[in-house]
Parts: sequence; C-alpha cells; structure tokens
Amino acid sequence: AMSLIAAASPALGQTAASEGASEGTAVGEIIVTATRRNERLQDVPLSITAYTQETLEAKGIVGYEGLAQETPGVVLNRASANFNNFTARGIATNGYGANLQSTVAVYIDELPISTIGNTTVLDTNLYDIERVEFLRGPQGTLFGSGSLSGALRILTKRPDPSGFDASVLVDYGIVGNGSLRQRYNGMVNVPLSETLAVRAVGFYRDEEGYIDNVGTGIRNANTLVSWGGRMAVQWEPTERLTLKLMASYENNKPEDSSLVSPALGKYKRISDRPDLFQGQQAIYNATIDYRFDGATFTSSSSLSGFDQKFFVDLAGTFGGGIAFALDATAYMDTFVEEARLASDPGGKWDWVVGGFFLDRRLDVDYNYRSSPAYLTQRGFTGLADEYYQRQYNHSKSRELAGFGEVTYRFTDEFWVTGGLRYGGFEAQSFVEGGYTSNYLAAALTPTFRGPLTITQVAPVTGVKAKETGPSYKVSVSYKPVPQVTTYATLSTGFRTPVVNGFAGRASVVNPADIIIPFGADSDDLTNYELGVKGRWFDGLLSANLAAYWIDWKNIQVQANRVSDSVQFATNIGKAVSRGLEFEIALAPADGLTLGVNGTFIDAQVTDLTPTEAAISGAAEGVRLAAPKFQGAAYVNYGFDLSPEARANLSVVASHVGSYPGMFPYVPGRPGVISPTYGYTEAYNNVNAAFAVALEKLTIGVYAENLLDSRKITYVHPEAFLASRFGVQRPRTIGLRASYDF
Repeated sequence: AMSLIAAASPALGQTAASEGASEGTAVGEIIVTATRRNERLQDVPLSITAYTQETLEAKGIVGYEGLAQETPGVVLNRASANFNNFTARGIATNGYGANLQSTVAVYIDELPISTIGNTTVLDTNLYDIERVEFLRGPQGTLFGSGSLSGALRILTKRPDPSGFDASVLVDYGIVGNGSLRQRYNGMVNVPLSETLAVRAVGFYRDEEGYIDNVGTGIRNANTLVSWGGRMAVQWEPTERLTLKLMASYENNKPEDSSLVSPALGKYKRISDRPDLFQGQQAIYNATIDYRFDGATFTSSSSLSGFDQKFFVDLAGTFGGGIAFALDATAYMDTFVEEARLASDPGGKWDWVVGGFFLDRRLDVDYNYRSSPAYLTQRGFTGLADEYYQRQYNHSKSRELAGFGEVTYRFTDEFWVTGGLRYGGFEAQSFVEGGYTSNYLAAALTPTFRGPLTITQVAPVTGVKAKETGPSYKVSVSYKPVPQVTTYATLSTGFRTPVVNGFAGRASVVNPADIIIPFGADSDDLTNYELGVKGRWFDGLLSANLAAYWIDWKNIQVQANRVSDSVQFATNIGKAVSRGLEFEIALAPADGLTLGVNGTFIDAQVTDLTPTEAAISGAAEGVRLAAPKFQGAAYVNYGFDLSPEARANLSVVASHVGSYPGMFPYVPGRPGVISPTYGYTEAYNNVNAAFAVALEKLTIGVYAENLLDSRKITYVHPEAFLASRFGVQRPRTIGLRASYDF
C-alpha cells in the first residue's frame, strides 16, 4: 500500500509516474487531459502542474490551500473556510472579487463550480482523486469563461471492473493549543461483472476551531463540520461504448468566519453573531464515451444544486456604531452539457471539436437586519421583526459556445497548434419584490425615535446583457533534442459580463453619491508565453520554465459607493503582468527527490482615465494583488526499513511574498488612501511528514506550519468587516493511518 508514500513531489507533477504505469515508466511520463485528449505533460504547450492521488496524500494536501502553496504563480485568497478565490499570474485587483466572475475556473470533472467572488466556493474534498491539474495562463478556448488566468481541474477516479478495491484514511491532528482535528475518508470499488462496476467514496471532517470571537463570546468559534460522498457506476457494454453515472454531495458548515482582528489579540475576531459562509452542493453527471475508428466522442451532462448562507456583520461600515448586518441565502441551479469529438493521439493531425452549453439560475434573498436590542435601545418601531430590508432577486444566465483545437505535426520535432472558441452569453436579473425602510438614515440621526417608514420594493425586470465573441490560442512547439520541448504560445481569456443587481439605485445615505451603473462588459486578456520543458540523465533531472507577458484590458473591477458601501461592477483601463515561472526536480540517488519551484511577477495598472481612477480607487503604476515572488522547495526521501517496510520522509518549505489586498485609494476621493488599504505579510510555511508503509497498512506522522508562523495571508478590502485579516492556521501536529484492502 503506497497511499501515504510518494517518490515525488506535488511541486512538479511530471516527477510522479501516473498510477498503473509499468515499472519501467520513466520519471516525467505523466499523462494529462488539459487539451481534452490524452497527452504527455511534457508535450503540452502550457504551464501545467499535475498532482496524482499518491502525491496529494504523501504531502497531506486535502484542499485548496496545499495546492496553492505548491503551484507556482498561484495564490489562494482564502478569507475563511468555503471562501476561496484563486488568482494566477497576478491577474487580480483584489483578493475578494465581489460581484465578479472568478479569474481561475475551478472544475470538478466537466462541471465548472467557481462563480463570483462574494459567494462561497466549497472546499472540495480531494480523496480518491485520479489527478488534479492546474493550468496557468488563460484557457478560454477549451474551458470558456472564468478561465481568464487559469483553470483548476479536479478529476475523480472512475469505477474499475477489473477487481475489488477498498481503502480508508484516518487523520487526527492537534491544531494550536489543543483543538482536535478529525478527518475520515473511505472508498470501496466493487466489480459487478466484467463490464460493470460501482465506486463509492465517503468522508467526514470535524475540525475544532482556533479563533475566539470576542463579540459572541464563543471560544474556538471557527469550528468546521463537513461531510459528503460520491457514487459512480460505470458500464462498458462493448469495447467501444462506456457509460458512467455519478452523484456527489458535499455539506460544508464552518460555524464562524476565520477572519481576525490582530488589534484584539492573537487569533481574535469580533462580530455580533457568527459570520456564516456555509454551502451544500449536489452534483449529478452522466458521461457517454464512444470510440470510433480514429476518434472518441464524449458527452457529459451535469446538473448541480448549490445552496449557501452568506451571513455577515456589516457594522464595521459605520465603525460599529449601529446594528447593521446581512443574512443572505442563495440557491444556484446549473445545467451544463459538453459534447466533443477528439482524435486518437499519435497521428500527423491531432484535433478536438465540440460544443458547450450552460444554463444557470441564481436566487438570492438579501435580508438586512438590525438587532432587537438596538431597535429597543433607539426606540425604533414599525418593523415586523429585526429585518429592516428584504429584497428577493434572481438572475438567469446562459452560455453557448463552439470550440475546436487542432495540432499539425510537420515532424516529430516540430508542430503547431491552433484553437478557437466562439460563444455567446446572456444574463438578466430580476427583482421579485420585498421591502425597505429608512432604518439606516434614522440610525445615523441621533435624535430620531419612533416608527420607521416601510416602502415596498416593486418587481423589476432588468435589461438583458448579451455578448458574443471569440477566444483563441496559437502555439508553436519544437524539440531541439528528444528530451527537451520548447514552445511559444499566444492565448486569450475572458469573463462574462456582469449585471449589477442594484443598477439605477441612488444612495439613501447621500442621494448626491453616484447612481449604481448597469454593469460591466467582459474584460480582455492576451497572454504571450515562451516555455521549455526538459528531462535529462534518464529523467534524473527535469525542469519546466515559462516566461509570460499578459496584457489585460477593459478590466472588470468591483467598485464601491462611498456613502453606503454598496458594491457594483464596472470596467477600467489596462494592466500588464510579466512573470517567470520555474519548476526543477532532481533525483540524485535512489529514493531521493529534491526540487524547487517558484515565480517572479511584476503586475501593475498601466492606463487609467481620471474617472476610472476615481470610482475604483486605482491609479497608474499601482500593483495588482500578487506577490512579487513566491516559491517552494522540497525534499522527499524513500528508503527500505526492512524487506516488508518502506519509509518515506518529506519536507516542503514554501514562501509567499507580500502584496496589496486592494487598490490604495478611497473610491470617489482620488489620492486619499483608503483606511482599509493594506498588504498581506510575506510568510513562510513548512510542512513535514514521515510515514512507514507495510503491505496494506501505512502509518505516518506529520506537522503543518511546523514553525508556527502567524502571518497575515489575506486582507479584506471592504470597510464593512470589523475583522478583515486572514492568518495562517496554527501549527498542527498529527497522525495519519491508511489501510488498503
């Protein structure tokens, strides 16, 4: 059982031979599907880091944090559990991205699960995963909108009819000063016949918190309980036809936010009630593969439901002087169909052609509240309960696209690839009704007493936003020697247009403040990239290098109205991101792997009108939300303790530089530094693990954040939060045991 042992590091996916490969497979021969067809990672003209299940488990990567720490050029802006926003190659104006489509698309198999920045993105469980692929740079041709600067693909394992298999993984850890972390994972694979198999995965996590909320009086408030599972059935009635049905469910319930206020003390936060970013996601998928002579047809149909709570204390907007909070509930239903035909690899021509359709409805109930104690204290009456404003909105969006990619091999050493996606997107928002009141104005008037004025919100049908356009990619690849592949790539990415839910609304606090605009058009991004991937000395040394220049125009940004902190989407100017990425792995002795990876980024705003600067808080020359340097180094050593026992020691040290959490100035007041402006702290993280594998049982000990670094890793850009800082999780010492039946 090698479930906790890996002879490779996740920092360089090519160093891990894919599962099932023969004994003689050379280091570096991992197969990826980033091009929608099977291809050697070394031959793909993209920057990709790939992780096998064995690598994930050896390094203790169970979620997004570990992936970000060990993927060059990638930052995870993680405000709290379930509040994840990846950025890649410096393409971010802040780490929050409220109202905007994410710049990195997150896929579970064929389903895009990333949406907009101020909604929860579930911490997907990474047990029994075939592979994780992180594609850096725009992936607009094959992965569509939202892959502006990259795509993260989580590929689940298929049922296997060749034999029975089962495994369990149990993890106990002590976080900080004694909080218990429990994680349980199990998998069973049952062949029902030579052509039919079922595979089921289940997990449960109970992780005691380590942050005290001084507002609610709850110790270790950010406890997390998460559970779920998935089941897949696969049938191969003929050699040509494969049918797979899959259902998964994940319920992720942190009991409070993990954002802190350093001024209150170590690991302290404040809110009047727990801030809740909770989600539950159900996914149903049907996939059909049919192998023609020379090509394979794939149809993937997915239906998902995602329910979430977004409960947050907004009293920081007014310095905590009045009770002001939002209890938002949201329900999102998505249908995705992708059908494609891909050629069998190995010919002079390699190609894939397909179509994509997405239909999504998002319902959001905005419930703004005071508190019974505050209403009584101020003598306010006239409300049915503590909620002074309720508004019920929903939006509908559709995306339809055709795409294709073709590679022509002039020789085995020289080939060109071209890709095109042409699609249309439309979105429309609807206000179903609700009511509002003069609560905020009254609360800000010290002498006001008595009944509040209730005003009904009339239903409104928003204008339909439509946009069509192409996304394209061109690359040239050349092998000067068989072990080295070089490439030059030009690629583009885009995000869908955004409709502002409160478009046309004036501020009740200051009617002279700006009127919320209609929305934001798609932004435009072009990536110019040179890369080299090489393996020398029979694979003992491997390296990937990539240099890129990105032009980002018509940038979608989340702006803020000054008087009432209402957020809205709009477009501004231009920015440029230039960078160098590297991944180097060395295997100098049997069982020993050493490696480094990292990225240097220079990303800043280059062009802006005075009006754009005023509403966004930006200025020419200001940095985007990306570290100038980020990197990791690792050592992995596997050795035989005895003929029956194999030991493995791994240490990974990562560093992320400091970067701004937002644009520096107050929207509407150019040159005035925002009171919420701040930088993350440069931080280091060291993880270490030692495991011993017997025939079926593997037992290991591990330490995460070994040096107990407590640096600020995230700065929330909004004034409405009293606790705005994400910090590293305290040192965690644990024991892991797995058993492979």
